[in-house]
Amino acid sequence: MTDLLTAADVLLMQELAQRITAVRPELVNSDASYGELAWNWGKAHAAQGASWVRRLWFAGDDLVAWGWAQLPRSVRRSDGSVKDITGAYLAFQVHPDHAGLVDEVIDWFAATADGLERTALPGAADKFGLERWAAHGYRPDPDGLGDTGSWTQLNERDLEVLEKPVLPDGFRFRTAAEAGPEAAVQAHLDAWGAIAYSRESYEGVRTTPAYRGDLHFLVEAPDGTMAASAIMWFDEANKTAEFEPVGTHPDYRRLGLGRAMLLHGMDRARAAGATHATVACLGAPGHPSARGLYHSVGFREISRDVPLLKPA
Repeated sequence: MTDLLTAADVLLMQELAQRITAVRPELVNSDASYGELAWNWGKAHAAQGASWVRRLWFAGDDLVAWGWAQLPRSVRRSDGSVKDITGAYLAFQVHPDHAGLVDEVIDWFAATADGLERTALPGAADKFGLERWAAHGYRPDPDGLGDTGSWTQLNERDLEVLEKPVLPDGFRFRTAAEAGPEAAVQAHLDAWGAIAYSRESYEGVRTTPAYRGDLHFLVEAPDGTMAASAIMWFDEANKTAEFEPVGTHPDYRRLGLGRAMLLHGMDRARAAGATHATVACLGAPGHPSARGLYHSVGFREISRDVPLLKPA
């Protein structure tokens, strides 16, 4: 059955992510992880949810595959500009014990987005899935895989031994609850520029069941500016904490704030019961900054995605 995506669906999708993480973490798609699902749903469902349709596949009572098609829409950004999205994108996940369902997912996407350019991001480790996407006429996106492409890699590390975070003089850590909604929203906009994010987006994120105010961090500069921010999503079943998003104000970069915030976040996640942390970043050679930062605090690549495209 195809319907609009709901908050209840996202909870089922997160539970599938937890089950796959427990056995084959490298097969969790980049936009199908526990934290990514919460973040993507929370920040945009109020504004864009009318263009989000989904189908769910069950084995008994267990969700074993899903597809989330994001159809053409107009997206209003924080600077007032509007971006028209004309193609269709599929977020999806298939449990490895039911790998053959990927053909049904692809067929459903074709029917749902008939006549549109279609894109998807299967994982590079999913060899069977990649063969099936190719059999349906999908090809690697040359722009997405180029030196400045959009493909992402997932990085991980354990939390047994952590460096102590060090901030420059006059800077301090805050939680979003301490800083307040306006500061939390502004910190994200300052880091990411003209994007589709607002107070409404923040409220959507904050009211997702997975959100924890004690794992939403900011770094406050001496003048009161929120110079950096990050949210962590704690998958208690796997004792894994996922950073999404992480950003620093352009005027406060190269001061060590991102590094300190990551170390502080991992320390707080460990105190909450996490033994493991993950963070995604752009993996292409032309995007070295975030990757270098994450590697500098002990993260290493576990998986990457493969942007696929099928023309209209």
